[in-house]
Amino acid sequence: MGAPIWGRWISILAAGGALWLLLAGPEAVLGWDTGRVGMILLAGSAWGLLYTVSRMPREALAGSASPAEWQARVGTGFIVAAMLYFFSKMPVLDTPAIAHDPDAAAVGRNLVMLLIAWAILSSVLASRWKGAVEADERDREIAAKAAGWGHGALIFSIVGIAVMLGFPSEKLEWATPPMIGNVLIFALMWGWLCEYVATLAYYRSDRKGAA
Repeated sequence: MGAPIWGRWISILAAGGALWLLLAGPEAVLGWDTGRVGMILLAGSAWGLLYTVSRMPREALAGSASPAEWQARVGTGFIVAAMLYFFSKMPVLDTPAIAHDPDAAAVGRNLVMLLIAWAILSSVLASRWKGAVEADERDREIAAKAAGWGHGALIFSIVGIAVMLGFPSEKLEWATPPMIGNVLIFALMWGWLCEYVATLAYYRSDRKGAA
């Protein structure tokens, strides 16, 4: 038996509310820091999704997508949330004493929480296919093509950053060492996102071709 539909909608609404708190909400809700509340809510919605996946029969999972496509779906959702949150908090991370700044530390903790939720959900998904064939020739071909898109996006971003840093110094007042580090991390996230999106696009195209 699959998980109730209302449970899935609760997880979706919770994730939407969490993103609003993280990106556009007030600084505090009833005295609580919205960043912490939003990330807890986002992690909670991830656990709701985890429960949904754990209740779905493996036949239902396999019938809707392959293991690699499921991992790409989950990865896309988490990396988009992480990128939006990270981008919105870049000004907080632009501090020379980043290791001793409480606001920057809070952002780091929130991102670690999101990473842990992502890792656990990915592990549960992988366990659902334990003992079964997880990849065939088509999956490996799609993975190779999607990885090429991800690598290309990362290389393009790094080259763009290198070119930008060659501009006159008066145009690079924003380019402090912490901010350059943040931009490089964002470029890494962008490469992952492109790989996941390419994976989903190739699977969708493959299904259309088969139909």
